[in-house]
Amino acid sequence: MMTVYLSHGLESGPGALKIQALNGIAEQLEDCEPVVMDYRGMPEPQQRLQHLRATMASRRDTPAHCVLAGSSIGGWLSAAVSAQQPVLGCFLLAPALGLLDYPETSPTIQAAVTHIVHGWRDDVVPPGPVIERARVQRLSLRMVDDDHRLHDSLDTILADFERFLGQCAALNRAC
Repeated sequence: MMTVYLSHGLESGPGALKIQALNGIAEQLEDCEPVVMDYRGMPEPQQRLQHLRATMASRRDTPAHCVLAGSSIGGWLSAAVSAQQPVLGCFLLAPALGLLDYPETSPTIQAAVTHIVHGWRDDVVPPGPVIERARVQRLSLRMVDDDHRLHDSLDTILADFERFLGQCAALNRAC
């Protein structure tokens, strides 16, 4: 069984367009259980990080069988958890890397499979630190002509996520 944790952005919630679209893809896979996180009322990155780690622990999920996917601060959360314990996969949408308000501005992502989608026109999270993290770690990165919300790139994101989950599922079965 592969568990997929879906983490929304700072000002959205579990019902956000991208999170629900990703959830729909994950629900279609056999041996895949999506978990949509709810961070509303937790404005601080550290609070959200503790909540995600506590949820994983309470569910007794083995990190090596977990995929962490998130948008903006949700992407940062996914990267931060993977930096503390290797996971099966990280799927990051406009991850909030390089922002000084966060406990770790550029966590080293430890995932068997990682894919990042970021917008060239992102004025919330500048592309530079994200590109640099991908370069340093040689991570899969798709740059799109979009802003921080990535709504114009939803079809591309969903196609990438389906392919990404297929890679993760194949690795998970091999373990």
